[in-house]
Amino acid sequence: MKTEQEYINDLSEIRSMMERSSKFLTLTGWPGIMAGIYALIGAFIAYRSYYKNDQLVYNTLERQEVPGIVNDIFLLALVVLALAIGTAIYFPYKKALKNRETLWNASSKRLVINMTIPLLTGGILVLIIYSKGLYALMAPLTLVFYGLSLLQGSKYTYEEVKYLGISEIVLGLMATYFIGYGLLFWAIGFGVMHIVYGIYMHLKYEK
Repeated sequence: MKTEQEYINDLSEIRSMMERSSKFLTLTGWPGIMAGIYALIGAFIAYRSYYKNDQLVYNTLERQEVPGIVNDIFLLALVVLALAIGTAIYFPYKKALKNRETLWNASSKRLVINMTIPLLTGGILVLIIYSKGLYALMAPLTLVFYGLSLLQGSKYTYEEVKYLGISEIVLGLMATYFIGYGLLFWAIGFGVMHIVYGIYMHLKYEK
């Protein structure tokens, strides 16, 4: 006959199995660290370009032409995004292979779907803002909608993602208030916060 401790261990194992089946737990800390590094490098390049060219203006609806430097920074942001997404797929894929798991399963589908809705909404809004020349709002909006997507997706993965999402939303709101410092808040949100989050996740779940 099983002891009370054995029953407790069985219940813990069942709970762990149910959590693995309902949540995407193949995330690792390294994608966060690498995404943060990409963002800091991109922010540094943008910062240097701003002071070299002195062309980056916070436009209004009256001025519709797009300065060349803004186009360059927008393309740079897309490159950083592509690198971050590629890294975010690569490391979980390696972990899934190591654990003999399938990366694209029911839990990962739920995570992607729930994160895509606010991300897609924010992306469309940023493109509209970009087309209208309201460049000062681009960084704050990317932070806010990225935070909302993390908050929405946190229900299907590690709880720590929720706190990262809240931090990104707060930074986005601060960037909206301190208009003109969007690049700084962008570097903190996508750079520093990702690195801190990635290191924490690595030490907690992978060590």
